[in-house]
Amino acid sequence: MMKQSAGTVYIVGAGPGDPELITVKAMRRIQSADVILYDRLATTELLDYASKKVELIYCGKAPNAHAIPQDQINQLLVKYASQGKNVVRLKGGDPFVFGRGGEETLELAKHGIPYEVIPGITSAIGAAAAANIPLTHREHASSFACVTGTRCHGDKAPVRWDLLAHSVDTLAIYMGVSQLGSIREELLKHGKAASTPVALIERGTTSKQRTFTGTLEHIHHLAASVQLSNPALIIIGEVVKVREQLLMAEQQAEQQAEQMIG
Repeated sequence: MMKQSAGTVYIVGAGPGDPELITVKAMRRIQSADVILYDRLATTELLDYASKKVELIYCGKAPNAHAIPQDQINQLLVKYASQGKNVVRLKGGDPFVFGRGGEETLELAKHGIPYEVIPGITSAIGAAAAANIPLTHREHASSFACVTGTRCHGDKAPVRWDLLAHSVDTLAIYMGVSQLGSIREELLKHGKAASTPVALIERGTTSKQRTFTGTLEHIHHLAASVQLSNPALIIIGEVVKVREQLLMAEQQAEQQAEQMIG
C-alpha cells in the first residue's frame, strides 16, 4: 500500500486588519485550503472566501488566554498535512514578525512536511500608514525598529530599552498597552526626551481605528483617559509630527476650498 503524500502547510500573513490588504497569493491559498487554523487578529472576513467544505479551527491568543497552546497548534499542522490536506495557518500581520511563524516552520521541517511562508503587511507598516505616520522621513528618521513590549521585567531576554532609546529613530512597539507605563519609565530613565512625540493606534487599518498623539512624558495618562485597548500599536519618534502636519495641511486646503466656493 502506497504511503499517502503529505499535504502542504501555508503559513499565511493576513495583514493588519483591513481584509483588502491581503495579498493575491494569500487569498489563493485560502480559497484552496482544506483546513484553516486562524488567529484572533486575522480578520474573519477572509474566511468567507474559503471553500464551503473547509475545516475551520480557531487558534486565537488573547493576553493570558490562548484557545489552543502553541505546541498543540504545531501538532495539528503536522497531523492534517500528514493526511494529505492543504493547510493554511492564517495569522494577523506577518507570520515572521512576532507571529511564531518561525516556531511552526521548524516543527514542520522536523517532520518533513512541505511548507511555504506567505508574508503579510505587518502592523507597524499598515497601522502607521493608516494613521498617516511615515516610519522613516528624510527630516526626522532614517531608521526604525519593531519591538515587542511584553518583556519589560523578569524575562530571560528583556528588551534593551537602554540601547533602543538612542540607537533607533522610530520605535514601533507591538503588544505594549499593558506595559506602557514601564516602557515610558525605561525610555525616560535611559535618556529619551520627555517631549518625544508618541502615537497610539488602536485597531489600525480597520473601521474601528482610533489614533491618539501626545508626548512620552504623559502618554500613559492619555492611554488611560481614552481607555486604550488591544490590539494597539505604539509609535515613538519625531515622525509622529508628520501626522499633525498632514492634518493641518488638509484643514487649510478645506478652508481655502470653502472660501473659493463662498
